[in-house]
Amino acid sequence: MSRDSIEFDTVLDLCRDQHRRIVLAVLAEEHRSLTVNDLSKAILKYNHHAPVTEVSEEVLAEIRLSLYHEHIPKLASKGVIEYDPERQHVVPTERFDQSQPLLSSIIEADPGLQVPVAL
Repeated sequence: MSRDSIEFDTVLDLCRDQHRRIVLAVLAEEHRSLTVNDLSKAILKYNHHAPVTEVSEEVLAEIRLSLYHEHIPKLASKGVIEYDPERQHVVPTERFDQSQPLLSSIIEADPGLQVPVAL
């Protein structure tokens, strides 16, 4: 298997979950580090179609838990983000930048997201 096919498979795997697609899309649009709170709000906006003020604390807690325990670790393990747990910052890496053409194509093909995905 060539390096390109591994990269393609990695990007497909990362984009398998809609929450991760939203996180990746927001990071791509914002071009900066974001907090877990920022990412939670984006997921509420694009997946639940509701602002923070209109959802229960339980829903927000579930989203944060999924970010902390599933999505952020998966993205970090593939090297597309770095995560600072003390500051709760997610920072896109050089590998994230290199994956942009593939990520953009997949995100644009998602009928559930209206591109651009912004905070």
